[in-house]
Amino acid sequence: MTNKTLKIGEASFIGTLLQTEHGSILLIQGKRANLGCGYFSLGPADKLGDRFAVVTGVKSFEDMLAAGVVAASKAAGECGVVPGMTGREALLVMERE
Repeated sequence: MTNKTLKIGEASFIGTLLQTEHGSILLIQGKRANLGCGYFSLGPADKLGDRFAVVTGVKSFEDMLAAGVVAASKAAGECGVVPGMTGREALLVMERE
């Protein structure tokens, strides 16, 4: 497992990379924001009320920030995350209090 601090505007996030046999699992987290790769399911986030968005086709944290959101939890949608916005935009929207 690898962790990396990411600064986006004035906000700080932690990127976590887990290697699997055939690929990687990527997650970027803030205080309230969560952005994950295609390995993640939104069911638990919806059940718990977490702000979570998913991007696919990514291999790095930089890819995640540039990729378009393909799905978002109900809580993420309620704070303004919509499919097609970049991962960077989604993180900043979700991180707002």
